[in-house]
Amino acid sequence: MWLWFGLGWIFGISRMGRADPDLHISALFTVICWLTVLAVSALLVKLPFFLKFWIGMAGLCLGAVLGMAYANQQLEQRLKHTVYETGSAELIVYISKMGQLNENSIQQRMDVLSADRQRRQYLAYLPVKGKQRFEALELGKYYRIEGSYRPAHSYAVQGAFDQEKWLLQQNIQSGFKVKNAVSLSAEQIYAMGYTDIFKRHAAFDQQFLLWIEQQRLNFREFILHQPLRHKGLLLALLTGDKSLLDDTVTEQFQRYGMSHLLAISGPHVVIFAVLFCFSLKMAVNRFCPRLYLRIPRHYLLLFPFLGCVFLYCAFVGFEIPAMRTLLMCVIASLMILLRLKLQVFKLLLISASLLLLIDPFSILSAAFWLSYGACFILLRIYQTMAEHQQRMNAEAEALTRFKLTVRILIESQWKIFIALIPLTLLFFQQFAWIAPFSNILAIPWLGLVIVPLDVVAALSYYLSADLSSMLFLLNDWCLAVMLGLMNLCDQLLNPQLQPLALNGWMIFLIGFCLAILFLPNGLLPKSLAGLGFIVLLVKSWLPYPFELQILDVGQGQAVFIRDGTKTMMVDMGGNYDEQKFSVGKQIVLPFLHSNAVSQLDRLVLTHLDQDHSGGYFSIQQQLPVKILNASESVQPPIPAQFEYCLQGQRWQLGQASIDVLSPKNVQAVRAGANRNENSCVLYVTLAKAAPYQSFLLMGDAGWKTEYQLLQDYPDLHADVLVLGHHGSRHSSSYEFLQAIQPKLAIASAGKFNRYGHPSLLTKTRLKALQIPMLNTAEQGSIRFLMQQGHVEIKNYRTQRRWLQRQ
Repeated sequence: MWLWFGLGWIFGISRMGRADPDLHISALFTVICWLTVLAVSALLVKLPFFLKFWIGMAGLCLGAVLGMAYANQQLEQRLKHTVYETGSAELIVYISKMGQLNENSIQQRMDVLSADRQRRQYLAYLPVKGKQRFEALELGKYYRIEGSYRPAHSYAVQGAFDQEKWLLQQNIQSGFKVKNAVSLSAEQIYAMGYTDIFKRHAAFDQQFLLWIEQQRLNFREFILHQPLRHKGLLLALLTGDKSLLDDTVTEQFQRYGMSHLLAISGPHVVIFAVLFCFSLKMAVNRFCPRLYLRIPRHYLLLFPFLGCVFLYCAFVGFEIPAMRTLLMCVIASLMILLRLKLQVFKLLLISASLLLLIDPFSILSAAFWLSYGACFILLRIYQTMAEHQQRMNAEAEALTRFKLTVRILIESQWKIFIALIPLTLLFFQQFAWIAPFSNILAIPWLGLVIVPLDVVAALSYYLSADLSSMLFLLNDWCLAVMLGLMNLCDQLLNPQLQPLALNGWMIFLIGFCLAILFLPNGLLPKSLAGLGFIVLLVKSWLPYPFELQILDVGQGQAVFIRDGTKTMMVDMGGNYDEQKFSVGKQIVLPFLHSNAVSQLDRLVLTHLDQDHSGGYFSIQQQLPVKILNASESVQPPIPAQFEYCLQGQRWQLGQASIDVLSPKNVQAVRAGANRNENSCVLYVTLAKAAPYQSFLLMGDAGWKTEYQLLQDYPDLHADVLVLGHHGSRHSSSYEFLQAIQPKLAIASAGKFNRYGHPSLLTKTRLKALQIPMLNTAEQGSIRFLMQQGHVEIKNYRTQRRWLQRQ
């Protein structure tokens, strides 16, 4: 019953922020009532097996209902103080966390003091270059901060990184660009009426956490001033602080599938605790062996072990993998004390349920799923190893035991790699094929040499700074050996991350099949995995219904169209500096991969302005395109075929017809002289569809092109109009809108864009003609999906509560 309740609890928490949670809760309550009736019926006819089954199902549903209710209640509380709009402000803040060092700024968490005494955390950005430079704010101090809000606004696109979700999980309500910071004394804080907050910060628990944070800062400063080549890596492996970590090292670890080694995980915590307990054991053996007569050895070392685990978890800021380790150690210790049998599934399930009770927002982090997934596989492998050891003779040769250890290491890495592929694809849409090989070599070296030496060097810091410096230098050489091997491998193999285009249902089926294969024998027939793979193959061959989606690419335009098995895009957006942040790599490519699209049948670049075409040129080597159309000459990579888009052309995409209305041939030759007015204007029509049957995509065309279109096509009408030039005042004239008579207008524009798109004048014209408008800056990606002849609209921001604007 309780295990089923725990599974339901985790499922319910995972529904946090999803659309229409009330519908799911009502459905689950209905199921509970139905199961209760069946349970009573089973009781009356004395069928204990069925009774147990239905009671378990009732517990599952009850856990799911309570989990959803708890998760959404916590979500509403956290969203209550989230900042959505820009503006200047003066804040009184307290610094309890050290800042994160970056190339151009210091990112500093700060607790905002407010009259309502509700906790608010902002992420301050302090510039370290230019005319206005700041030093890091001092721990344990109060400041008066002047600056402006920098609220997070994610690109609301399927597959893209959700910055708003990340800040929500980190409990940060807004960013804040600092212009001035003045330190405040305790007397000033008292005078402002924050006496209770000051006393709370002075409490023992808060001072202990502040002392821990100060130690982390001391280690960063100490390592920073040492003659080490790999300062960032040593610091990251010790404290999880990535302030000194070089981007090239991070990228290299990602390509080798070893990014998890840069996070403070269970092995780091356990290594520290084992080192301490080993020293304690040796001291007891040497000076007080009679103590074992009073207290059994495993009981004597149990509480020091837990104390070390807690201390290290506090030292790294109670990160999710560290918290998982702490909870698992506490639960396992309780089972040992109560002489209960340790069971892998129960241990994982109970610790996950408790972690989500303490911090339900952990469910939003990839670290939660990857950490528990890897831990489940490791513990299953440990069970296998224990079974092998039981069969082995206690006096077996060392060589035999060594072979078994090597076998387990190789087997574990391959199993973890395969088992975590669905989660890796779900969160990152790519995987590192070399990961099993690189982890086989790196994990023993890091786990048995580098991390223990890092911990010993840190502990010796409190005894002798010179000794600590020497040990860090020795560890630096050890790291150089590993990185040297990785650099050699780069030259020989050049490993790269491998993208894989799969949609959510395909990933679910792969995960379902792998879960069956990894479950203990006897629970479910393994043949079900084969059935799942057959369904996966059938699913991948089925045609898709028609959809047209205007992606949220900020200040730019990108439109995705699919019908049946054919796909195309109209523009791909683009950042002003694709090297700094690539719309193509960070938004368009993840979107296509998460929709199982690995190549396009056609790409139309309406014109070559950066905000329409820049995204494509940053990914043209990673995204095959059969036919590329544009209003200007483009040299696409082979084997793509280039064609000008010219008035009169018609393309067929499944059941959808796409007509090119502009430019004319003579205009295309002179396209470079006036790119906006020579944009490729496309007219998409569907047969037997309602209520949206026709779509007009204007690119950046303005009044001149609109006038020409009315001359060439006097009966032109469109149900959906994608406004020209992002809703600029120089497009979408009153006469044009009146003639087209769209049922809906869409502006593809960026939040807080400096052009003010869509303009107030355009909004006024639309309002006067009673034409509703949707804006990607407010609604996120806007999807038109046809099901059995009916075209419905789905806005991405309505699918997640934290993306909605009220």
